[in-house]
Amino acid sequence: MSQVMDQARRLAPTDVTILLLGESGTGKELVAKFIHQASSRKEQPFIRINCSSIPENLLESELFGYEAGSFTGGAAHGRKGLLEHANGGTVLLDEIGDMPYPMQSKILRVLQEKEIMRIGGNQPIRLDIRFIAATNRNIPELFRSDLYHRLNMAPLRIPALRQRKEDIPLLIEYFLSHFNQEYQTAKGMDQKLSAALSSMPFYGNIRELRNLMERLMILSPGNELRLEDF
Repeated sequence: MSQVMDQARRLAPTDVTILLLGESGTGKELVAKFIHQASSRKEQPFIRINCSSIPENLLESELFGYEAGSFTGGAAHGRKGLLEHANGGTVLLDEIGDMPYPMQSKILRVLQEKEIMRIGGNQPIRLDIRFIAATNRNIPELFRSDLYHRLNMAPLRIPALRQRKEDIPLLIEYFLSHFNQEYQTAKGMDQKLSAALSSMPFYGNIRELRNLMERLMILSPGNELRLEDF
């Protein structure tokens, strides 16, 4: 993980497209935010676009925007897309492995030409955006090869938590502090419970550990989280 963050620091000042790979819950969005904050764009917008949560028939208008009168039900004066709102900053294309195939060629053009065309428009709009993509899926099997090679310029693979178990005690300490502050408590954890958690596989990675810690903090009756509580 230290090597991953060292690479992220070296990539941050550049505008190269970064592809974050790793299982769900490993912290890909946090790494993307770190890269943005360590770049010269840190005062500009950071916009996360979840490619799997936007319906396919709305994805193009959400990303590129549209001109007035482009379709029934649209805003009377048209609307900027998310990419225009991010101009000057950083865009995280999260879950890009779920992007519909017809959209892939349009995203490739944005990456190559740094411009978009609103739906119903006839004038290209220039963009100055740093792109980061993230996925927990096997992109070569899902993507057209030209887009894959464009995204894969600087891949960063974030290891699963079970591959870096030495991080678990550090994360436990962090979440103890975080939830003590959030719930205005002063709970600690005994060593037996810490050891038990450190041996777990955590297939949901840091997200699973975080959720487990929050449940323990809420449901444990005493001021110390014990193995019996778990």
